Amino acid sequence: MRTVRNAVNIEDLRRLAKRRLPRVVFDYIDGGADAETTLRENCRAFERIGFRPRNAVANASCDLRTTVLGTTLELPFLLAPVGSSRLFFPQGECVAARQAGACGTAYVLSTLSGCRLEDVRAASGGPLWYQLYLVGGREVAAAAIVRAREAGFSALVVTIDTAVAGQRERDLRNGAKELTSGEIRRMLAHVPQILARPRWLYGFLRDGGMMRFPNVLLPGIGPMAYADVGAALEHSTVTWSDLEWIRELWRGPIVVKGVLTAEDAQRAAGVRADAIVVSNHGGRQLDGVAPTIRALPAIVEAVAGRTEVLLDGGIRRGSDVVKALCLGARAVLIGRAYAYGLAGGGGAGVARAIDMLRSDAIRTLRLLGCHAASALDRSYVDVPFEA
Repeated sequence: MRTVRNAVNIEDLRRLAKRRLPRVVFDYIDGGADAETTLRENCRAFERIGFRPRNAVANASCDLRTTVLGTTLELPFLLAPVGSSRLFFPQGECVAARQAGACGTAYVLSTLSGCRLEDVRAASGGPLWYQLYLVGGREVAAAAIVRAREAGFSALVVTIDTAVAGQRERDLRNGAKELTSGEIRRMLAHVPQILARPRWLYGFLRDGGMMRFPNVLLPGIGPMAYADVGAALEHSTVTWSDLEWIRELWRGPIVVKGVLTAEDAQRAAGVRADAIVVSNHGGRQLDGVAPTIRALPAIVEAVAGRTEVLLDGGIRRGSDVVKALCLGARAVLIGRAYAYGLAGGGGAGVARAIDMLRSDAIRTLRLLGCHAASALDRSYVDVPFEA
């Protein structure tokens, strides 16, 4: 039986996750919005970019280090915020953050985490960022910002592409709403898929069962219930003016995540965002938008160095990381790539995902004839969609 130790690529980790998880949980990780066109194109767009190597170049070693928001990272990729990671593996957010820190990179914690942000901070020896939704309203979000600042998170990631939750058809078919409703009558038809994964179910129940969100503390109620998230998102749209009060509370680096156009990139730079993430939410929000690697060059040109540019979406190999760096990204964020590892094998799975991407990136650099990630530029790639 294949395990995380002998997984060869991220797809192998995906298969392990599919084998271990109930269908509803696996498809939460794996699925996208509507017809999943953008989900597929995020990966396919990387395949269309070719390399232009410099051969007969001696590179005994390659340096993957990069600096993001003034912090030196050993790797040019960070672990992206993935909500509800405690569904994938017990204490999932703490487990993933611990592995990120051990590997010398940063972990970004979702507002919609199943673990307390203070516990995640205690689990990791590396830099942590906090990703912010305004679920629960301004007062609730402000309290979370203060908690994150006092706990030692070093950057705040404000997500701007969730005016409503995307239409994720797999979730509808799998009974995600019914299974999280807490109503036995609605849940019964979908329970067999849960019972079919007894090892997962045992771990899930030992970890506390159906979670609430301990970083979204509603006045007079306590942690937000899982079933309430969809409605809460519809009343928590972030606007550019919100960045003013958020900045006053945070008093540290702010990253704007969910930028796909040059216009929004310029707007983010204009409100003094310290970094932006070129992101389409992993194809989970508006289907039919551009894959992020295709949007990247125009955004890099639009901000003209006024803010750091990161990218997420579609990263499955270290060579994808290298392509993004060639096109101007300071670093990338990986989401599904490590989530599959977490779901398939806990901390060992996350470590294996990181190691595969690291090894692949080093090999790619050496075959390109480039000694360091910081030396990459677009002369190393052919980009057909810029023609």
